[in-house]
Amino acid sequence: MAHPRICYEIFVRSFCDSNGDNIGDLNGITSKLDYLQDLGVEALWLSPILLSPSYHKYDVVDYYAIDPEYGTLDDFKRLLSEAHARGIRIIMDLVINHTSANHPWFQESVKGKDSPYRSFYTWKSPEDIERLGIATREVTPDTWDRNPWHKWRQNTEKYYGLFWKGMPDLNCDHQPVRQAIYEIGRYWLNLGVDGFRLDAARHIYPEWEEYKNYDFWVEFRTEMQKANPDVYLVGEVWTAAENIAPYFKGLTANFNFDLSLAIQKIVAKERDMGQLAATLAGTRAVFFQTSPQFIDAIMLTNHDQVRIGSVMGGNLNRLKVAANLLLTLPGQPYLYYGEELGMLGKKPDEYIREPFLWDYREKDPHRARWMQPKYNKSNTVVPLAGQIIDSNSLYNHYKRLIQLRKSQPTLADIHGDIEPLPNEDPRLVAFIRKSNGQAVWVIHNVSAKSVKFSAANLPAQFIFSTHPETKLLKPETLLLEPYSCVVMG
Repeated sequence: MAHPRICYEIFVRSFCDSNGDNIGDLNGITSKLDYLQDLGVEALWLSPILLSPSYHKYDVVDYYAIDPEYGTLDDFKRLLSEAHARGIRIIMDLVINHTSANHPWFQESVKGKDSPYRSFYTWKSPEDIERLGIATREVTPDTWDRNPWHKWRQNTEKYYGLFWKGMPDLNCDHQPVRQAIYEIGRYWLNLGVDGFRLDAARHIYPEWEEYKNYDFWVEFRTEMQKANPDVYLVGEVWTAAENIAPYFKGLTANFNFDLSLAIQKIVAKERDMGQLAATLAGTRAVFFQTSPQFIDAIMLTNHDQVRIGSVMGGNLNRLKVAANLLLTLPGQPYLYYGEELGMLGKKPDEYIREPFLWDYREKDPHRARWMQPKYNKSNTVVPLAGQIIDSNSLYNHYKRLIQLRKSQPTLADIHGDIEPLPNEDPRLVAFIRKSNGQAVWVIHNVSAKSVKFSAANLPAQFIFSTHPETKLLKPETLLLEPYSCVVMG
């Protein structure tokens, strides 16, 4: 089965409230599948939906129970059925790096060294922690916690919890833990889930044993394929390309965080000083060496990053340029819910996970009002209802770009190549997309000024242009209007 070409991340709590309790839920998502299908989405990554004490649910208490805040197992089955009927796949956020400290396994583990669940987690004496030199760690982009060892009352040993004391890390060297994880994964796949987004995929083992992660994910995939031979696995691995590459031995896809930051920088500065196309081509070559069938999952931002709308100060032209770049580059694009509206948000995390704006204030019964939004209100971001009827809106811009990407086989190929075009002007990002012997030229003007682009063998046919005034001045010279993009073939 072909992999989805356009994916969409939903923070479930904030997307759509179906029952008036102010919390987004599974039935709310089901009710908006027609909207997502119309936008062009082919897969939904749902933030964690399993039983958890937190609002974000990245600390699981029961891996077999849907959190009642979000609905029931029957609600989830209906979502799966309705999504599949529309050709939309469901990717579940599976958190197996750690559990909640409230999970029964951990509650048994803390009872002492004789507990049969002690080895489900990593416990060490303070002396051993010092002797091994693992008491503190370097900050990484995905967690700033420097002290991952935590005390628990009556225990002389400390337990390892990379992200927070309330999220103890599982010990995947312990075979019963592995078997429990595999059973959980297969359960949800047998129910009809199409794949998993794997939280903290780089941290299954602690940093001093990172090399063990690669074989773990190979084994995980093998076990998941017993339930679904076409299972899709996308990893959260935030590091340099050469360090991401080994994860493709087991994982179908990995997110490209460096690319997201590079796009943000280009659009904000209106200059490509880092040779985006050449850098991406190099990254893809590194990935290809590990797995010729690798999938580069590309995005602008996700639920852990400042929203692209705020990075660009709400500037509509720049937000359109960001969309132009994302949706013409090779890889598998992920949209973060509300990005198509230009939703805003800065840290702390709650404020980058604010409710989706379906309609204006009192006309919006589906808005999830679980929190008081700081950034996204009807007077700061135009709700969907207002953007649908405006042909120049960001929403309609996204819709046109997604339609272009899906209708053009060379752009649609998630395994297709990119080749940078010779270009000395940092206001331009120019490259050729190649797939199955076909090629299209893509040229972006990321600046506020009109810019000329000249090249030998420049194609004469416009396949797509975001600006009606973009034109050929002569056979090998193109005039690009401000903040525009053109695809030629």
